[in-house]
Amino acid sequence: MTTNIAFEIIQKYEPIEEVKRAHQMSFEGFIRYMGSPECQILKTDCGKVYQDMNHPLNDYFISSSHNTYLVSDQLLGPSDLWGYVSALVKGCRCLEIDCWDGSRNEPVVYHGYTLTSKLLFKTVIQSIQKYAFITSDYPVVLSLENHCSPSQQEVMADILQSVFGDALLSDMLDDFPDKLPSPKALKFKILVRNKKIGSLRETRERKGSDKHGQVEEYEEIDQDVDDEVKESKALAILEDDSQKEPGAIIAAGLPLFRRRRVKVAMALSDLVIYTKAEKFISFQHSRLYQQFNESNSIGESEARKLSKLKGHEFILHTSKFITRIYPKATRADSSNFNPQDFWNIGCQMVALNFQTPGLPMDLQNGKFLDNGCSGYILKPHFLRDIKTEFNPNETPKDIDPVTLTIRLISGIQLPPSNHSSSNKADTVVVLEIFGVPNDHVKRQTRVIKRNAFCPRWNETFTFIIQVPELALIRFVVENQSLITGNEFLGQYTLPVLCMNKGYRRVPLFSKMGESLEPAALFIYVWYVR
Repeated sequence: MTTNIAFEIIQKYEPIEEVKRAHQMSFEGFIRYMGSPECQILKTDCGKVYQDMNHPLNDYFISSSHNTYLVSDQLLGPSDLWGYVSALVKGCRCLEIDCWDGSRNEPVVYHGYTLTSKLLFKTVIQSIQKYAFITSDYPVVLSLENHCSPSQQEVMADILQSVFGDALLSDMLDDFPDKLPSPKALKFKILVRNKKIGSLRETRERKGSDKHGQVEEYEEIDQDVDDEVKESKALAILEDDSQKEPGAIIAAGLPLFRRRRVKVAMALSDLVIYTKAEKFISFQHSRLYQQFNESNSIGESEARKLSKLKGHEFILHTSKFITRIYPKATRADSSNFNPQDFWNIGCQMVALNFQTPGLPMDLQNGKFLDNGCSGYILKPHFLRDIKTEFNPNETPKDIDPVTLTIRLISGIQLPPSNHSSSNKADTVVVLEIFGVPNDHVKRQTRVIKRNAFCPRWNETFTFIIQVPELALIRFVVENQSLITGNEFLGQYTLPVLCMNKGYRRVPLFSKMGESLEPAALFIYVWYVR
C-alpha cells in the first residue's frame, strides 16, 4: 500500500523521466511535491463538504455579513454591488440589505440617515441572483432592514419573485411544517428574513391570491434609539427576568423605549417563511413564546453582557433559535469585534463588516475554510444539545483535550518588508490559538535578522487545547520593529481539527486576504487526544 502511494507521488511530481522510470525522486520532484496541495496544512476532506447537512438550520454556524452593501465606513463611504459579489464569492450565506423608499417608486439600498451612496434594490437583487451559488450550493438568507412604505414593499416583493423565480422560498416545505429544514433540503434556495404577519399555515392559505393593497401593522421598538442606550436599558430589565412573568417584562420595558406602529405589506410578509425576524426580549420570553421559525438579532454589546451574565442560558437559546449578532452602532469606521466570543456560545449568524481586513476577518475566513467553504459548519454536539451543560467560561466536565505540537522549521520566500530600504525583514512568527477563554494562548519564535527569503527557526511549541472543536490556530509572520511596532507580512488561519499531521506547508495571505504564493511556512504537526 505504502509502495503504491510512493509510486503515485513519483509519477505525479517527478519532472525527470529517467529518474521517474527508476522509481526515484529528484530534489526538484520533492520540492514540487512539498509545494503541492497534498502537503498543505489544510486537510483535503475539510476542503470539501463532508459534514452532515441534514440537521436543521439552527444547528449550523452560518457565514454572515453586516451592512453588506458598504465597502468602506458606515457614515460617508460608498455603497457598491461589489460588497455583495465579494461576500458571496467568499462563501457568505447571510447578506444584509437596508431598504428605503426611493424616487419613482423604486426602493433603494443605503445606510439610512447617513451620507453613504444609494443603490437600486433591483440591481442589488440582480447581482445576488447572479453570484448566489458560485461558491456554495447551500441557501442564502437575505436579512432585510426594511424601512420602506407598504407600496414600495410590494415593489420589493415583485422584484424578489421576478428575479429569483423558483429559487425564492415562498412556502413551507411539506416535510418541515413545524421545524427548520436542513441546508440540504434548501439547496439553491433564497430565504427572506424580515418581519412577518400571521402563521405559516395562513401564508399557505393565501398563496396565489391577490395581495395588492393588503397591509397589516405591528408594534416595535424604534430603531432610531441609540443602540448603546437601548442595550444598557434592556439589560437592566433582563438581568433578573427569572423573577418576572413575560408580560411583566414587556410592561417594564414600555417606559424605556419609544415604540411605534409599523406597516407591513402582506405581499412581502408572505415571502418570509423560516427566517422571521423577531425582537429579542429575554431568554425566558423566548422559551415560552418564540416559534421555531423566528430568529433574533442582538447587538454585540448586549450579547457580550448576556454571555457573561447568562452564558449557559444563551447557549440553550442558540441550541433552539437562530441568533444573529451585529456590530454596535459606534463602529462608524466599520471595525469588527472578535467573532470567536459568540461562536463559543453557539450564535449561528455572527455578522461582520466583510470590507474591513484584520484579525476578526482572518478568524472568519479561517473558520469557514472548513466544510468546503460552503458557509455552513455543523456546530459541535455540545452546542446543539438542548440539555447541554456546556459553558465556555468554565472548564468542561467531560473534556477530551488535544495536545498539539508544532515544530516551526522554516520560511519560504516570505514577503519583504516595506519599511526596509533593502526589503530584508527581521522575521518572527506568532502562533495564536483562539477558542474558549482557557484555550487562548499566544507564542512566538525568535527573530531571524535580515532574512525573509529562507529563515530557519526549528522551534517547537506545544499547546493543550481543552475544547478543540471550537479552536482556531493563526500563523502570523511579522517584521520586528522596536520603534514603530511589528510590521504584518502575512498570515494563515484554520480550525485546529482541520490540520494535517506530518510535514506540512502553510500558505500565507496578505492583510486583504490575497494569496502571497509562493510565500509559505514549513512546519511539522502532531496532535493526540
